[in-house]
Amino acid sequence: MHSSWISRFLTEQGLEVLVANTRKPRAIYQNTRKSDEADAKMLARIGHFDPELLYPIQHNSEEHQRDLLQVKLRDNLVRQRVDVISAIRFTLKSMGVRLPSLNTNCFAKRARTLLAERPEILTLIEPSLCVLDTMKEQILELDRAIEKLCEEKYPETKLLRQIRGIGAITALSFVLTIGDPKRFDRPRDVGAFLGLVPKRDQSGKSDKELRISKAGDKYLRRLLVGSAQYLLGPFGEDCDLQRQGLKLAERGGREAKKKAVVATARKLAVIMMTLWRDESEYQPLRKAA
Repeated sequence: MHSSWISRFLTEQGLEVLVANTRKPRAIYQNTRKSDEADAKMLARIGHFDPELLYPIQHNSEEHQRDLLQVKLRDNLVRQRVDVISAIRFTLKSMGVRLPSLNTNCFAKRARTLLAERPEILTLIEPSLCVLDTMKEQILELDRAIEKLCEEKYPETKLLRQIRGIGAITALSFVLTIGDPKRFDRPRDVGAFLGLVPKRDQSGKSDKELRISKAGDKYLRRLLVGSAQYLLGPFGEDCDLQRQGLKLAERGGREAKKKAVVATARKLAVIMMTLWRDESEYQPLRKAA
């Protein structure tokens, strides 16, 4: 949690800083005699012998972290709004009052309309409805701030938003999380960076089929999966991504649709990286043409 600002502080003091990937140094987290002193010694020895064994990571700049905070705060507000709506519905359901699953943006207004004939119930939940009204205003304000950031400070997000299903939040999160489009030798490496490639356990003739690694930024990975679900849904644009994803889903099996969504999300990330790095125009049906 604190490694980003600690690493920046130590770098400003003129020190060489290595931020270890906590998934990698098993010699530390699987030590049967684990302690802070033992961990520090092991980190120092590994860093002195071969720093690459720490799989050092690179934090974003303070400016990018601050701008990304607006996106994370919006997501937090949206989750809190869902929790409040769920609490209202479940509480009323226990009293025999059933509210339909309404759109979150108009839930408070519709709830007041549906409960107009039950003023005693409406009085009880009115404080929660007022909270929902305030949350809605704050979310709309953050939406406008995110759009302004994309237009004025990060115009490269327009390249990514050429893809139907990629909005301001996903595009801005992608730009701020990656930081530099040239940090990868190949655009396809972004899939592994975001944890969208399968783990591997190969030995001899055995090569197991494993789930994705889920490394990297969890929030951005969730946004990409959501965009992939939109592309494969009824409102998705006819494009190479959709055709390939639907072809994978047609293979059948219990996990076919989930695998198709993850594969589409990985390809979507690669296309976004290519558009950003090459500053090129998106062609939805390039392979078909």
